[in-house]
Amino acid sequence: MQFDHAGVATDDAAALADLFDDLFDAPVVHEEEFDGMTVVFLELDGGYFELLEPHDEGAIATYLDRNGPGLHHVALATDDIEAALDTARDLGVDLVDEEPRSGAWGHDVAFLHPKSTGGVLVEFVQH
Repeated sequence: MQFDHAGVATDDAAALADLFDDLFDAPVVHEEEFDGMTVVFLELDGGYFELLEPHDEGAIATYLDRNGPGLHHVALATDDIEAALDTARDLGVDLVDEEPRSGAWGHDVAFLHPKSTGGVLVEFVQH
């Protein structure tokens, strides 16, 4: 597996995208409305920032209410998401998603519960 992206919850994806582009030379390479939020991907050398701005109630809106803006999850790319989930199950890791589901940019995704991964919400993503 390799690092794919860091998901960042924010109240203003456009402003944060502008700041990150100026700070890190990380241009916007993809933007979409998905699952009640604006999702913006900024390209870095070797991965992305994924900015998540909610428009409706949901996981990101709840996260922002509880924690404020900041790092939401870390995503790792895999060529075989089913095998990655099987490995997690075999190791006793609690899963948020028992099966892959459709995620942003049309990728298959599945999340691991942070109580099993040192407090970090981990996402597997298969392009």
